Amino acid sequence: MLGTGWTAVVALAASYVIALVATPAGISGAVLLPPFQAGVLGTPGLAITPTNLVYNVVATPGALYRYWRQGQAGGRLALVLIAGTLPGVIAGSVIRVELLPGEDVFAVVAGVVLIPLGCWLALTRPSAADAPARPARVIPGPALAALAVAVGCVGGIYGIGGGAILAPVLIGSGQRATVVAPAALASTFVTSVAGVTTFTLLSLYHPGAVAPDWSIGLALGAGGLAGGYTGALIQSRMPDVLIRRLVGILVIAIGAGYLWTAAFLCGYRLAPLRQRRDPLPAPGRVIAGQVGELIDQPRRGQHLEQALHLAGGELPGRDHQVEMLGGQRDKGQAVGAGCWLARDARVGQARRDG
Repeated sequence: MLGTGWTAVVALAASYVIALVATPAGISGAVLLPPFQAGVLGTPGLAITPTNLVYNVVATPGALYRYWRQGQAGGRLALVLIAGTLPGVIAGSVIRVELLPGEDVFAVVAGVVLIPLGCWLALTRPSAADAPARPARVIPGPALAALAVAVGCVGGIYGIGGGAILAPVLIGSGQRATVVAPAALASTFVTSVAGVTTFTLLSLYHPGAVAPDWSIGLALGAGGLAGGYTGALIQSRMPDVLIRRLVGILVIAIGAGYLWTAAFLCGYRLAPLRQRRDPLPAPGRVIAGQVGELIDQPRRGQHLEQALHLAGGELPGRDHQVEMLGGQRDKGQAVGAGCWLARDARVGQARRDG
C-alpha cells in the first residue's frame, strides 16, 4: 500500500493516463479503476464502489458541458435512461452493502461486466463519420426502462454509472452515437450522484468502510477530468481502431482475472474447513467447530473482531501479527489464517495439559 502522501498523487496521475487512453476507445475510465483501487491504492473492499462513483461525479461534468454547448443534451433518451438507472443504482448500492459485501461476489460481477465490454471493444470498430446511417431498431420504452434499471443495479454494485453498458446496446440498435453519448453520460452523472449519496447514508449505521474515500475519489476524478478532455482533443490524431483493440484486450484480461479470483475464493470458502487439519484430539475438534462458525459468518465488523480477538488472546507476545491481520479486514483468507493460528495454539495447549 502507498504512503499517505503519495496515494492522491498516484491516483491523480493514473486516472489521467487511464482516461486519456479510454476516452478515444469510447468508454469511461471508471470501468478500469476498481482493480487499480484494490491492487495499488489499497482502497477497502466496500469503499471501492462509492469511490469509483465519486470519480464519475467529478470527471463527467466537463464533457456534459461540452455537449450542452453543442446543443446535445440527450433529450428524451436521457430522461428514460435516468428514470431507470436512478432507482437501479440505489437498489444496487443497498445490495452491495447488505447482501454482497464479500470479495468473491464482487469479483463475479466485475467479470460479468468487463468481459462483454472488452469483447465489444475488441471486435467492433466505430463507424466512419461519412458512413450511411443504419436503420435503427426501436427499443420499446418499457424494455429500455427495464434495461436501465438492471444496468443501474449492476452499476451500484460495481461502481459505474452504467453508460459504458448502455451505450454499446443503444449504438448496436442503430441509434446515432451523437444522440447516445450525451444521454448515456447524463445518466452516468445523475446515477453516480445518487449512488454516492446512498453509500454515504448507509455508512451512518453500517460498520466498516462503506463511505467513499473522498480524497482518493476526488484525485481520481480530477485526473479523469483532465485525461478525458485531453483524450477528446487528440482523438482525431490517434489510431482509434488500434486503441479500441488494445483496451478491449486489457478489459477482457482484467475481467478474466476477476473471475479467476472469484473461483479461487469460492473454492476456499466452500472447502470443509473443519476437516483440513484432522485428525485432531477432541478439544481440537471443539475449537475447530467454534472457529468454523466464525469463518462461515458474513464478513461483518463484529465477526472479524471476534476472530481477531480469538487470535490475539491465544497468541500472547505476537501482537504485530494480529495487527497485520486487522489491517486486512476485507481479506477473508487473512482472518481465516488468524483463526487457525488461534485454534492451533489452543490445540497445542490442550495436548500439553492432557
